[in-house]
Amino acid sequence: EEDVDVPSRRVLITGATGLLGRAVFKEFNENNWNTVGCGYRRAQPRFEHVNLLDSIAVHDIVHDFQPHVIVHCAAERRPDVVEGQPDAASQLNVAASANLAKEAAGVRAFLIYISTDYVFDGTSPPYKETDVPNPLNLYGKTKLEGEKAVLENNEDTAVLRIPVLYGEVERLEESAVTVMFDKVQFSNKSANMDHWQQRFPTNVKDVAAVCRQLAEKRMLDPSIKGTFHWSGNEQMTKYEMACAIADAFNLPSSHLRPITDSPVVGALRPKNAQLDCSKLEMLGIGQRTPFRAGIRESLWPFLVDKRWRQTVFH
Repeated sequence: EEDVDVPSRRVLITGATGLLGRAVFKEFNENNWNTVGCGYRRAQPRFEHVNLLDSIAVHDIVHDFQPHVIVHCAAERRPDVVEGQPDAASQLNVAASANLAKEAAGVRAFLIYISTDYVFDGTSPPYKETDVPNPLNLYGKTKLEGEKAVLENNEDTAVLRIPVLYGEVERLEESAVTVMFDKVQFSNKSANMDHWQQRFPTNVKDVAAVCRQLAEKRMLDPSIKGTFHWSGNEQMTKYEMACAIADAFNLPSSHLRPITDSPVVGALRPKNAQLDCSKLEMLGIGQRTPFRAGIRESLWPFLVDKRWRQTVFH
């Protein structure tokens, strides 16, 4: 018997082994796209192993697969790592992005470049796509350089800026939101939590849905390009996220201590880089999972005290 029809629309996802990339892969794959993901350090059988710094390997996969859409999720996203390894970070966030944009142009693919709210200094939110970026740290600077590089190399590009992400992690350290879970769970010792920086935690499933909706709109309308913002709409400090996580699992939060001073160590962070998402909303694009529901789904497997199960199922 003939195989099931392979969908005619092809999408290539970089960073498909990462937190966002896995969700983007799943979203396209489950919605009638012929989906190929590539990863590097964590490449598994279902993903192609591609070093994005190897321009020949990149050329080959793009030309062999001939995607209609490329979603570029791969990046060095840890601000403190970028500060410590600026050259490597610039290679991945800027040079590899520029090269991918050239290759995308070569097969007339629509490129979605994932960027960040950290391109803004956080002094006058909310930020529209037309607002002038002013990154405070090297991570924001490399991602902004990457934006410019992709737009220069391929006019058929969408830059999608998003804030701090969370979702179904493989390890708690995979997200700046989920990494707090152990501090929340081990209530025998008090934990200091930042209560200065205003964040908008965003579920990777929602970003994935936005990428797919943008890609599908683009297939019908070539005017879809340029810069776009997407974000969750619940404003929280890390302290407030930690309290919400505790609440979601019926755990105490009295051991969590809010710290209202601006952080001294590590890369500089914007105080409030809230993204205005009205441009995508006007196009009818978007999806928002409430934080408590999303975080419960994401952190459930990492709950140490499984007695909590009773409160859900009985």
